[in-house]
Formats: sequence, structure tokens, C-alpha cells
Amino acid sequence: MRHSQKSAPQVNAGSMADIAFLLLIFFLVTTTISADKGINRKLPSHCPPGTDCTLEINERNILRIVLNSKNELMVDGDITKIEDLKAITKVFLDNNGNGSCTYCNGTSIVSLSDHPKDAVISLSTSENSNYATFIAIQDELSKAYYELREVYGYSVFGKSPDKLNASEIIEIKQAYPFILSEADTK
Repeated sequence: MRHSQKSAPQVNAGSMADIAFLLLIFFLVTTTISADKGINRKLPSHCPPGTDCTLEINERNILRIVLNSKNELMVDGDITKIEDLKAITKVFLDNNGNGSCTYCNGTSIVSLSDHPKDAVISLSTSENSNYATFIAIQDELSKAYYELREVYGYSVFGKSPDKLNASEIIEIKQAYPFILSEADTK
């Protein structure tokens, strides 16, 4: 009598590795990887051409903002909430301290800036400062400039920001230049 042994059918596993490899390559090639853009801010050169970098800045034209290691925001030595920073910045920039600004709406407070073109915002941070808080401060400063520029656009050109042409945008940016000095505290 013959003994019958049935062998189980076998699957060729050699091609399985090839298929897995091809799928891996397919997904690597077709996947898009997003790139983080970071902060959209152009860093100034050491000393821009046509600028006197040895010129001393009057103390009243500097708004000193400090973010310490405990993430406390200090504006000119006083602890301040981030929510109040935009209003403080707008009052500082639009002050018209020397009376020469024809478009400023400020109240000419003696301790604040002479003119928006002379105003400098000094932002100092600790190396232990929270990055999210730093970005929130940057946002508030940008909002202050945007709102002042928007008011200028309406009063001078009678247009909303999205209706301005390139030369009008340049004029607005020259009226309220974003002069920001960033430094790390020791």
C-alpha cells in the first residue's frame, strides 16, 4: 500500500519582500513634506547704506520691552500684560512729541516718541523665555503697526489696505517704519 503524503501548498515569499520594498519607495516618492517657514521678518544689515549708524537715539524715542526668564513682560520697567502691548505701542509711536508729525493723532506726551520715524522698539529676551510668548509679543507689535498704517491709508488715500497700490504702500511704510531692535539679555 502506498502511503500518501499531502504537502501543503507553499507561498513564494521571495516576491513579498520585493512588493514591500516597491510600496515603500512609492510612498516616499509621492509624499509631500511641508517646510516650516518661520517668522517672516527681514533682518537688517549691519548698517544700511545712507544711514548714520553712529547717531545717538534720544531715550524718549526708545520703547524698551523685556521678556524675562519667567515670561514676564516689562515695558519701560513696568510689568505689563501682553494684551495691553498693542495699545501701549500705538500710543508710543503716534505720540507726535515734537509737533512735527502732520499725520499723527497723539497727545504729545513728553516721555514718548518725537515722531514715528524716530521711534525704535527695543525687544530684549532671556534665553529661557518661552518661544510662544515671544511670538505673541511680535504679533502684538505687528498689529499696532498695521492699525496705525491702516488709519494713515484711510486718512491720506481714502482707501482700505487691500485697495492700495504699491507706491501708496511704500509711503505708508515710510510714514510708520517698523524699527525693531532685538537682543538677548544676559
